[in-house]
Parts: sequence; structure tokens; C-alpha cells
Amino acid sequence: MSAAPEQHPIELNTALPLIQGLTRLHDWVALLEPDGRVVWLSDALASTCGGGRSFKGSHWLQTVVRADDPDELMSGLENEGRISNQPVRLREKSGEEFPVGVSAARIAPGCGAVVAIFRHLDEPRPALESTLRYLAAVLDSSPDGVIVIDRSRFITYANPAMQEITGWAIEDLIDRPLAVFLRAQDDLEQIVGALADAPKVRDVELAVRRRDGGPLEVSVSVSRLALEDGTQVGAVAYVQDITERRRFECDLARKNDELEHYVHTVSHDLRSPLVSILGFSRLLREDFAPALGDKGEHFVRRIEEAGRTMESLIHDLLELSRMGTQQVLPERVDPRDVLVQLQAELKPRLDEQRVSLQLPEDPPMIGCERTRLYQVFSNLIGNALTHMGDVANPIVDVQVEERDGRTHIAVMDNGSGIDPKDHDRIFEIFRSVGGPSRNQAGSSGVGLAIVKKIAELRGGRAWVESALGQGATFHVELPTI
Repeated sequence: MSAAPEQHPIELNTALPLIQGLTRLHDWVALLEPDGRVVWLSDALASTCGGGRSFKGSHWLQTVVRADDPDELMSGLENEGRISNQPVRLREKSGEEFPVGVSAARIAPGCGAVVAIFRHLDEPRPALESTLRYLAAVLDSSPDGVIVIDRSRFITYANPAMQEITGWAIEDLIDRPLAVFLRAQDDLEQIVGALADAPKVRDVELAVRRRDGGPLEVSVSVSRLALEDGTQVGAVAYVQDITERRRFECDLARKNDELEHYVHTVSHDLRSPLVSILGFSRLLREDFAPALGDKGEHFVRRIEEAGRTMESLIHDLLELSRMGTQQVLPERVDPRDVLVQLQAELKPRLDEQRVSLQLPEDPPMIGCERTRLYQVFSNLIGNALTHMGDVANPIVDVQVEERDGRTHIAVMDNGSGIDPKDHDRIFEIFRSVGGPSRNQAGSSGVGLAIVKKIAELRGGRAWVESALGQGATFHVELPTI
């Protein structure tokens, strides 16, 4: 790419990165002063016109192209701010001239700099136009926007839906460079990749210029367009307006952030009075037991139990609210070390419920922070114990294996099971579903929501397979690192 000149107005210096990005879409690009003097030419244009010859400071209608009526061309630029596919003749370094079309426009309303894009006119126009007539019969009625661009990246067809989406009349879209409708250089890069790297590209999201200047987010799928003999003549782009969807997603994300902040604040504020309740109830039981009597001591124990349950709930709520704000830095963790630690901590409860906890002997390493992996196993095993029900030989079996490049965790029990209609609801916060055995005390109602969020924040997922009376298998899938 040609080097930028060292000195020219600051607005042109600011514009050069975007203009240079255009050369990835269009071969022949020029940056001009408002009066038509050349500031910069793309390598392809400079090579075509004069090899190593410098064009800086010369008037583009004298050294780069020749127009039948140069005054009319410049007048269109000055009065309208743009010209579209005007016929001119490009001057070759040999002195020969050949016809091209030029579209030019000011870079921005407050910027006098002009970008000009030249279009080859040696393309297979009759065959392309015949193809377009055939396509138009089908695409004119499409509810989604459709445009066809030629090999020079100029728009040669737009359907009525494209007019409705962008606000641009069809005649204002035809024969104009695709680049003038994009908002940012990043969007140029995405389109270039879509057109150059593969015959088909789906769902590239980018910003487009509406006629009224309003925001427009679109999803674009691109397919190359070829004639019957295989000649590549351009591409077809299918355009969907996703502005409302993106706005809804942004609003939802903002509301989720506000809700997480609210939950974090409320949970934190509840801790102080809870500490006092637990502290004074312990003092009552330890220092005033004779005065309380058996009945009073029983009531104090009930207060302590309820306080500890609330303490567990507050802890889980705080953990859930923190997860979306903390950076995920996965590490390789041996799951057996975590499971052996949990087995030791849960031994009194396992013995009391006569549950056999079966652990994998040599599981693969898991890509997850140790603290979060502990939470996954603790909540899944704790959930199985809480909702085991009345079973003759209760078993909780933990398995870890690699499948298709991902780590798969399964925690199986032979307890009361879950109705299939409740499989999605059970991962929602404060949801308790099923029969009496699935509504026992000891569960905060947040554990499975934590498991699901841990998995999803790491690019994985969590789900359950179960039926009433047939136990349950909770699955967690995580990317392998």
C-alpha cells in the first residue's frame, strides 16, 4: 500500500486508516482534497496509472482520469456531496485510456476529504444482467434484504426489502460501492473475510448506514455468485435486520447486571443482622440453658438451624451474583483430589443416610478453577443426598470422562427421580419440583443454578436426565484445555 503523505490536514490523517481499509474491498481507491487534488492512491491504482510516478498534489481529473465534462463532475461533488458510478476514462501509464465508473463522496459531513472508488467495466455484464433478471423474479418477494455485488464490490441489485431495512431507495443503492454503506473499518474487515475466505459465510453481524443516519445492526450471510460456466461474477448477500434483537439483548444484559448488583447488595446487608441472631441464640443456649428448660432450648436450636439455613442461602446468592463479574481463568485440576476432599467432609451425612458415594479411580484432568469445580461437585452430590428419598440401597455415582474433545461429568443417583417436564425448571433459582422427597429442608434452592452458571461461563452446559422413581443423572460438559 502506498505510504501516506507526511503533511496534509489533520482530518485526512484521521481518515487514512479507514481509506486504506477500503483497498481490501476495492482495488482502485483515491483520497482527494476537497478541491480535487490527490492526497493518496491505493497501490493498485498508482501502479495502473503511472508505476512509481508521484500523483500527490495533482488534480485527479488531469492525471488519474479524464472526464468528458469535469466541471459537471466536480459540481456534483460540491453540491450533492457525492457522485455515483459516473463514466470516466482511467489513464494508464502507457498513455492509453480505458472506461471505468467512479463513485465518490465526502468521508463525513464535517470532513472535506473525498474518497473516490473506481469500478472495472470489463466484467461479463450481459451474462450477469441475465442472471440478475432471473434472480430478481425470486428475490424481489423475499422478506429479508438481498443485494448482489459484482467483482468490483459494487451493488448491482437490491430487493424491495433492502429499501425497507436501510431507508435507501433501490436506485440509490444500485451502482454504488458496498463500502459506503458500512460504518466502521472493523465491519470492512468482516465483509472482506466473508467475501474472500470461503464460498459461503453465515451470520456476520455488522453495522450499516441507514439513510436517516439512525443505527442499524444487521446479520449478513454471503454466497459467491457464478455463471453456468463457473465464472465468478460476484456474491449474493442476505441481510436480516437485528437492531431490535440487539437492543433487547443489551437491555436484558443491563437488567441482569442491575439484578446481580441488587442481589449482591441485599445478601451482603443481610449478613450483619444474621450474625447477631446466631451469636445471641448461641449465648442463650450456652449460658441460660437451665433457665430456658427443655422446651426453650428446643426453640433456640430451631432458631439456630433456621439461621444457618439462611446463612447458607446468603452465601449461595453472593456466589451466584459474583460469577458474572469475575474473570474466568481455567486451570487443569485433578477431580479426584476434589472429590476425596468432599467425601471426607460429607462422611457424617453419608453415614447417617447410609449412602454409598462412588468416585472415579483415574479421571482425566478438568479445565476449571478448583474452587468452582468444588462447587459443581458439592452442589450436585449435595442435591442427590438431599433428594434421595426412601431407598433401600442409596448410591451416588460420580463419573468423569472425555468425549469428543470435551470433559463430561455425570453425577448419578438411584433416588426419587424428576418428572421430565421439570428438567429445565430445576436449574432455575429457588425452584423446587417433584414430590415430597424433592422438597426436603437443607437445600438453598440456588445450588443447581450455580452449577449451570459455572458451566455456561466456561463455554459448557448442564442438564439432567431422569424420570419419576428412576433416579437422576446430572450432566456437566466443559471444554477441554
